[in-house]
Amino acid sequence: MKWLELLTVGGATLVAAVTVVVLYSLGVRLTAIAGDAQQASPRAKRSLAYICFGLCGVAVLFGLYLIIPYFSK
Repeated sequence: MKWLELLTVGGATLVAAVTVVVLYSLGVRLTAIAGDAQQASPRAKRSLAYICFGLCGVAVLFGLYLIIPYFSK
């Protein structure tokens, strides 16, 4: 078994999972902040939240693209 390749895949998986979780959490937090009536610019925060959710979706779709063999033909 090639241990360096296994560690590379494990590290890439860990980084990707942490990135998706952080983006989703940031999106939820920005949505909650934008819902507060005392905020100066709720539109900008809501737009950033939607961008975070969109990046999460792109990351998930890219992961599916890498996993499903039909797409890599």
